[in-house]
Amino acid sequence: MAVTGRVLQAGVRRKYLWSVIAIAVLVRLAAGIAMGDQVEVLPGIHDQVSYDALARSLLAGRGYSFTLPWYPFIAPYTQTSFWSFLYPLYLAGVYAVFGFHPLAARLIQGALSGTLAVWLIYRLGRRLFNERVGLVAAALSAVYIYSVYYDAALMTESFYIVGILAMLNLALDISQSDVPEGALTQRQGLSAWLTSPTAKWVLLGIVLGVTTLLRQSILPWVPVLLLWILWAGRGRVRSAQALIPLVILALFIAPWTVRNYRVYNTFLLLNSNTGYATYSANSPAHGTLFIQAHTEPIPAELAGLNEAQLDRALMRRGIEFIVREPGRYALLSLSRVAVFFKFWPGPESSLMSNISRLLSYALYLPFFIYGLFLSRHNWRRCSLIYLFGFVYAVMHILTWASIRYRIPIDAASMPFAALAVVDIATRIRAARSAKPVRVDADSR
Repeated sequence: MAVTGRVLQAGVRRKYLWSVIAIAVLVRLAAGIAMGDQVEVLPGIHDQVSYDALARSLLAGRGYSFTLPWYPFIAPYTQTSFWSFLYPLYLAGVYAVFGFHPLAARLIQGALSGTLAVWLIYRLGRRLFNERVGLVAAALSAVYIYSVYYDAALMTESFYIVGILAMLNLALDISQSDVPEGALTQRQGLSAWLTSPTAKWVLLGIVLGVTTLLRQSILPWVPVLLLWILWAGRGRVRSAQALIPLVILALFIAPWTVRNYRVYNTFLLLNSNTGYATYSANSPAHGTLFIQAHTEPIPAELAGLNEAQLDRALMRRGIEFIVREPGRYALLSLSRVAVFFKFWPGPESSLMSNISRLLSYALYLPFFIYGLFLSRHNWRRCSLIYLFGFVYAVMHILTWASIRYRIPIDAASMPFAALAVVDIATRIRAARSAKPVRVDADSR
């Protein structure tokens, strides 16, 4: 009888999870339909115009290029490495099948990210805490306005966040694995190998490779991630195994490095946007207050350089800005904290953006904070998420801060918000069920 109860409970939990995923997908499909079958500049998602143009260029046989002068320094009909290589390929593939219909790409993306991101957040919450927290985390993420909005936009965010959630889940799985490699015999075959530690390391390498091709800003996090796995899994994880994902990641990057060398006749690892970000974000034009909309013009004396050369030259200029005025850089970086973690309405934002901010990050922030406090009892297990949030935030605060760049931290933090919700709900139920103690007047 007890077994039947547990099976039924598990079935109910699965139904709840799939109901949450269905809601997440439907909400994202609705957002995609609202954005429509055209690509235009909308708040926070200007880059979708660039990705759409690159996808059309790929289908026209022009490679990664634009037909007009393009932000920030791209000449028309010249091969660029400034933007993500992988995402335009996704758009081009959808356009090749369905024609130039951005709505098709929005709907496919919304369905995939709504399913995968919510499921991965559920797994993260369950792994860090328990089943109930995982389910509540999934529900919170399903209707988080920022996630819904960016999942329907033709930008890297949706797939990139899925990649980050997958690598966090895999890191926890590898570090907590109690199955020694030698326990797997040849007789158990392929199915057993797929659940082995080696297979998980391979899958982690693939996830790192795909995520990096979506946005190379994940690269500084990779060595931190691997070091955490070796620390958390000491005694169970062999150090040499960490080379597996590094080799696979290198194999993902190598073809694009070769492509860049053929285009620019010089080395460029992946994308050419790091130099400009460092240069423009730390320009003296900001003073000590970061202006997110500011785009620093390219110095005239650098106009003849190709993208790879320009990337290095602008990186040097940006570092010079920092070294020349370290005090100003410190204050400028401090101002970026407010930009990165902004939860209040601002006059520079539209009414819809301000409302969305208040009903998403501002609404969830107290639960994030309370959940972080509650998670201190499981700090070893949660340290991976603490570390990711810290490293990712500092990386952008020291360079280019934006609310958009904080969304991966929001996604990874959903289990903390869920932990807070579960704790508050438990306390409310306990208070309601507690019987009041009757004090007899004669006993006073």
